Amino acid sequence: MHDPRIDKLADLLLDHSCRIKRGERVLIEAFDLPEATLVCRLVEGAAERGAVPLVSWKSNDVLRSLYRTASEESMKLAGEFESARMEQVQAYIGVRGAANSSQFADVPHEKMDLYQQHWWKAVHTDVRIAKTKWVVLRYPTDSFAQAANMSTTAFEDFYFDVCTADYAAMKEAQKPLAERMRKTDRVRLVAPGTELEFSIKGIPVIECWGERNIPDGEVFTAPVRDSINGRIRFNAQSRYQGTVFDNIEFEFKAGKVVSAKANETEKINKILDSDDGGRYCGEFAIGVNNRIRHPMLDTLFDEKIGGSIHLTPGNAYETADNGNRSRIHWDLVLIQRPDYGGGEIWFDDTLVRKDGRFVPSDLQGLNEGL
Repeated sequence: MHDPRIDKLADLLLDHSCRIKRGERVLIEAFDLPEATLVCRLVEGAAERGAVPLVSWKSNDVLRSLYRTASEESMKLAGEFESARMEQVQAYIGVRGAANSSQFADVPHEKMDLYQQHWWKAVHTDVRIAKTKWVVLRYPTDSFAQAANMSTTAFEDFYFDVCTADYAAMKEAQKPLAERMRKTDRVRLVAPGTELEFSIKGIPVIECWGERNIPDGEVFTAPVRDSINGRIRFNAQSRYQGTVFDNIEFEFKAGKVVSAKANETEKINKILDSDDGGRYCGEFAIGVNNRIRHPMLDTLFDEKIGGSIHLTPGNAYETADNGNRSRIHWDLVLIQRPDYGGGEIWFDDTLVRKDGRFVPSDLQGLNEGL
């Protein structure tokens, strides 16, 4: 059955997110999609715009087998093969579905680490993120609806509503927050189990309104690498490399995670020890998409939750660079609305947000819908 919402989403990805131009090559990469409709629309839409579409259709079942049997040689070869292709394109649209969101839960950590090092970093960190116009999104599937505790039909309605938001209005509402962040030295976060301070002085601030992620709605920067001190307790679960982590608590000294606890304490410490940059943070962001209220074990949605912040062990983006380099980049979410225990954000000596609502008069536009 033809769904006009898919046409609208395809147009948004091609025109708003990737700004596709005649003659450009666009790689459309799909993972575990239940049907091909969106990919077909993207191929046809790219061709109509005079662009050159290229498609990669992947199965998480097959990827699991590749990851579990991997050697350093096989991962390096895959990384070389895929980065050569990525070098050929000007734009990338990644659409991720999942029949089973825990498909990689039983891939040993050392195998996933080989993937991060030789495949993910070589293809995505070094080429896609650095050199292409890219956008990534999830696709509404039964397992995704289940993680959100919603029926499939209700979840699809929510998904299309959130993903095709008014991004022009979002862009305008974010401007005063970004301006404030650019003038800020010290950030202080307060919440149950959280008392954290760091500097963002001199680091670029980036507003996000549907160019790189669908859905969107965050303003991000990075902490000065060695400036984080204190402790933080994240209250949103996080699925990373197939494992669900809960009750994550970090203690920082001079920028470094010196203590990490979770329901999977041993596993979380292995991930943070992936390389020298894994215990330092590469991103700090404030979530401002008020249509997204609760975690659903999907970072692309959870990091945008209205009234949330996220802090990211691992690699910094080159657009807001604090110099930290790592093969991991793990956005961890703390929601500060009253239904999640409340909390405060301070910029220098100004209370900027209390219990998820922005306090200063110039930021009231970001409270709409909360």
